[in-house]
Amino acid sequence: MEPNIDVQSLKGQTVLVTGAARRLGHVMSLVIAKAGGNIIIQYKNSKEQAELLVEDVKQLGSKAWMIGADLSSEKGLQQLCEDAFSFTPVSALINNASIFHNQGFQETSLFTWQEHLQINLTAPFLLSQSFARQIQPGIPGRIINLLDWRALRPGADHFAYSVSKAALASMTKSMALALAPDIAVNAIALGAILPPENENPDPTILKKVPLKRWAQLSELENLIIYILNSPPSLTGQIIHLDGGRHLIH
Repeated sequence: MEPNIDVQSLKGQTVLVTGAARRLGHVMSLVIAKAGGNIIIQYKNSKEQAELLVEDVKQLGSKAWMIGADLSSEKGLQQLCEDAFSFTPVSALINNASIFHNQGFQETSLFTWQEHLQINLTAPFLLSQSFARQIQPGIPGRIINLLDWRALRPGADHFAYSVSKAALASMTKSMALALAPDIAVNAIALGAILPPENENPDPTILKKVPLKRWAQLSELENLIIYILNSPPSLTGQIIHLDGGRHLIH
């Protein structure tokens, strides 16, 4: 199913997408470009994919810039906060980059714990601060945080990941209050949409999904464009694109 995109709806706007070079970040970046938006691409190791994405965005008639930055490094994150908003005014930020390790409570090392908090929580916090400082008067800003159904229904698995995403869910609501009325802050909580790279897909994953289907990428594309074009009254929301998975214990 093709996304229903107004090709001019984001014309003149620039969106910073973290983890933009691959997977869902790549999908979201391209659909923003199809809607006329410009993209600032943050990547870590995927320089070649980021370069290809720049060319794809340009082919769609939009502008693109790329920044290599390691969000797990305090220095790299600080540098990104300084550099990302130096190209042009940015009207929206999508905090997409994250790590996802399946370790239980006892198996989670201090390094794994701190790495998840740094990338999945601290990076969105500091980037959102920097974004808010540069937002232009009179231009409505948008922040979208990418969550997981586990953020609202945590279990014993993926311990550090689930805790970091639960904290990001809470931060979404706190930032919606703190940044109003100039910036609307919302989140998308995903379920089964793309199999994780560092795990084998769970063959039973749909057993606890009420709609018994994977989410389609076009559904995410439509939702991203909707939120970026939404009225400022839409803020502090966590929209689940998970087939109802968060409803099941």
